[in-house]
Amino acid sequence: MSTVTGSSRTAHAASAFQGRRWLFPSALVHAVDPDTGRPDRRPRRTARDWLVDFSLFLLAAGIGVAGADTVAGDPGTPEVLAAADQLLGALACAALWLRRRWPVGLAVALTAVGFVSVTAGGAGLVALFTVAVHRPFRYVAWIGAAGLAFVPVLYWLRPDPDLPYAASVVLSALFTVCAAGCGMLVRSKRQLVLSLRDRARRAETEARLRAEQAQQLAREAIAREMHDVLAHRLTLLSVHAGALEFRPDAPREEVARAAGVIRESAHEALQDLREIIGVLRAGEPDEAGRPQPTLAALDALVAESREAGTKVTLALRVTDPAAVPASVGRTAYRIVQEGLTNARKHAPGTEVAVTVAGAAGEGLTVGVRNRAPEGEVPHVPGSGQGLIGLTERATLAGGRLEHGHRDDGGFEVRAWLPWG
Repeated sequence: MSTVTGSSRTAHAASAFQGRRWLFPSALVHAVDPDTGRPDRRPRRTARDWLVDFSLFLLAAGIGVAGADTVAGDPGTPEVLAAADQLLGALACAALWLRRRWPVGLAVALTAVGFVSVTAGGAGLVALFTVAVHRPFRYVAWIGAAGLAFVPVLYWLRPDPDLPYAASVVLSALFTVCAAGCGMLVRSKRQLVLSLRDRARRAETEARLRAEQAQQLAREAIAREMHDVLAHRLTLLSVHAGALEFRPDAPREEVARAAGVIRESAHEALQDLREIIGVLRAGEPDEAGRPQPTLAALDALVAESREAGTKVTLALRVTDPAAVPASVGRTAYRIVQEGLTNARKHAPGTEVAVTVAGAAGEGLTVGVRNRAPEGEVPHVPGSGQGLIGLTERATLAGGRLEHGHRDDGGFEVRAWLPWG
């Protein structure tokens, strides 16, 4: 439970917004770090949002005042129409405080109002800028195109007394395009920040997954090593302990020899276990502890099995055993060790034939064969895990491993390892 809580806290800390929130737009802060306590409500405005909203309101009001002066100074415009124009402009500027909640609806409404009110022109530009910041390009294109289409008609019906018709149309169109362009520039910068944030999150997630995968591979390697080493030692202990149990009347020399083998096997198992635990604690490589077994240790391995009562024949036909690479020799040793362990567990009392042959440039061939057991052998829990580990070990070494039952009922493990 603590692990889950810790991982969730770590993920939340990684996704939390880093920096002073009041300096950034609320939409950007909410996209980076959503407020989980307010899932159905809009993000609260930051100090920067209030400053921007007030500045845009003043800009729209300034443009509206200039437009109101133009309308008031036009002798061809009745006073009632001028007052209605100014009232609509004031309402349009006040409506800008709702631009974050309804950007598209407000822009459509102010575009229509701008057709009848010159004073509302500044508010219409701010609304178009808001749509360009908060909505995709298709909304900007439709609303901006409608506004550009209204401009020539507006100045045809209500010409500017201070500017020619062409200049009025060009300036209005230029302001409209600039407002849309500035909004799209702001939106693109925000999208760039969010994309960089997503890439950083993905990179952190991938790094964490790679670390977890490396840890998993290390655990599997240690588990294979523990199985290969301890299974062999413990089967020797089991065989000799079983002999002492079923032969309590055995000669004293045999009892002493079996006890010596049990003591030696237990000591070796403890040494191997201590080495593996040291790797887990200190993160040391496999080669940092006791010397790892190689091809030269096959004789000692076969001797241990013979002392345990297993009939083993070893045929070592290697041209130059000293020249075998350490990794190849270690893999061959583990294959033979697992084969002998399986023979003692699943076919006790049968003869086991071990063959190791090869030369440089041809590869190393390892074979472990045993005959069918006599009588019924009880099932051993966890059978097959060692062979799976051996197959993976041989594959990682660049070789291959096959295993299966023979025609006479016996079992055989065959492996080929590269020896360049």
